[in-house]
Amino acid sequence: MKIGIPKEIKNNENRVALTPAGAKELTKRGHQVFVQQSAGLGSGFSDQQYEQGGAKILPTIQDVYGVGEMILKVKEPIEEEYSLIQEDQLLFTYFHFASYEPLAKAMIQSKAVCLAYETVEKPDRSLPLLVPMSEVAGRMAIQKGANYLEKPLGGRGILLGGVPGTLPAKVLILGGGIVGTHAAWMAAGLGADVTILDVSLPRMRYLADIMPANVKTMMSNEFNIRKLLPTADLVVGAVLIPGAKAPHLITKDMLSLMTEGSVLVDVAVDQGGCIETCKPTTHEDPTYVIDGVLHYCVANMPGAVPYTSTLALTNATLPYALELADKGWKEACKQHQDLELGLNIIHGEVVYKAVADTFGLPHTPVSTFLK
Repeated sequence: MKIGIPKEIKNNENRVALTPAGAKELTKRGHQVFVQQSAGLGSGFSDQQYEQGGAKILPTIQDVYGVGEMILKVKEPIEEEYSLIQEDQLLFTYFHFASYEPLAKAMIQSKAVCLAYETVEKPDRSLPLLVPMSEVAGRMAIQKGANYLEKPLGGRGILLGGVPGTLPAKVLILGGGIVGTHAAWMAAGLGADVTILDVSLPRMRYLADIMPANVKTMMSNEFNIRKLLPTADLVVGAVLIPGAKAPHLITKDMLSLMTEGSVLVDVAVDQGGCIETCKPTTHEDPTYVIDGVLHYCVANMPGAVPYTSTLALTNATLPYALELADKGWKEACKQHQDLELGLNIIHGEVVYKAVADTFGLPHTPVSTFLK
């Protein structure tokens, strides 16, 4: 199979979908890998390293899309890429369709096969291709939140862990999944007073067992959120409903409960955000203030640490990419139900129900295409 690796062109997106080592694994199996010139530089990988891995370097993004039977990416295609996508071409990347209807409609029109990292799902309901970036984003949420609590950046001027004789900052985490867990570990390690809200009692029992004493758990509901917001210095939105838009757990009117200079970090922004006042921002212009509360809503947080993120992502995606390349998408998805669940749009038909429901579009069973 011919595999194309375009350079990511989303604002300040420095990750790349494949490492030179990954290119070597694919070429060893007889596949051809085409990498856009300088695609890996942001992550610390040179064109020469890809060539040593057996890949061919192509000068433009048009060349890569033109030759690739499977396109491996990190982030969803942006508008200037829509016209490059070909009918029947397999796109394997993060899509997060539920957060942006124009993307879904463009991919329907392209008649490509869209296989989304974020909805590949194991029998135990885990999301193996979302986990590595959720781990990065959860840890970064605290790193960024602690930074923006500093007065020169618009925050209250609070040190997350405090010092002897002063109280630490209070961190509220909405969601106890992968993002929430890693955020809690980071915040706890810095000495903050951490509360995780979740709707699953088994999950909260698990978190209570593994977390240090400065992390508490609490049932997630509107009453408890309103109770905790007045004392929260940093709030991390870490809610995920696979393939669907995140619910708004913090509404605009709730901002009036918060102290001026407190910080919101919404990691769920690429699924629409779990904070009503959230809107996607970029690393170039990451924050804005509403009602005195600083919002950090960068939609590609792991792109700021591309070396770590690219290695972590490729570790997870490469086994699936090898299956798709070796067997073709139909046979690979027939044999691996987790891959089948990654299929969102096929030849102009929406096959992932949560995406269809979000936009009121017709839903076609994926089995229609896997006969």
